[in-house]
Amino acid sequence: MKIIKVLLFEDNEELRLSLSALLGFSEEFKLLASFSNCEDIESHLIVFEPDIVLMDIDMPVVNGIEGLKRVRKVNNDIPVVMLTVFEDNKHIIKAIQNGATGYILKQDLSSRLSSAIHEALDGGAPMSPLVASLVLKHISNNISKMDYQLTNREKEILQSLTDGNSYKMVANLLGIAEGTVSTHIKRIYEKLGVHSQAEAVSKALKENIL
Repeated sequence: MKIIKVLLFEDNEELRLSLSALLGFSEEFKLLASFSNCEDIESHLIVFEPDIVLMDIDMPVVNGIEGLKRVRKVNNDIPVVMLTVFEDNKHIIKAIQNGATGYILKQDLSSRLSSAIHEALDGGAPMSPLVASLVLKHISNNISKMDYQLTNREKEILQSLTDGNSYKMVANLLGIAEGTVSTHIKRIYEKLGVHSQAEAVSKALKENIL
């Protein structure tokens, strides 16, 4: 069985001891060393050659976000799992943007640490459930809508088409002539670069246009 070599960065001495004990319970893990900040993280990576890095975010001198940036300058492949009490997406997203492999809340360590390490080494992105929820919410709120310069009326008509309505039904719902609907739809097709109602509806749904 291959021993998984772990390097830990955590300023809380009590938690460092707790994590050392937690890792020591399993014969498959070996804690190479632990440090209270990331000031010399580049040299630590070279000297200890860990398989994975566990890193707190809120540390003195050099914190986890800066430490993560330094890790990625030295090694872009090594898994780095962030350990934190922060539950806000500001820290989570910032860590992920700077190359974090996973993000585990400290209250979940006793139940998730071992599986998180294996998941990260297997190419996954381990996250506490609450963290995953915050990340998905952030992504959902920041999906950019393509701007095809559709007018409000064109958007209304496209929405009605997306709802499955025919030209005649669109005209009745919006209180305009069917010929006017046809003119608008022709312009919609030109702006979206499509040639049919099916294509227009598909594009509207895929690209979150409406």
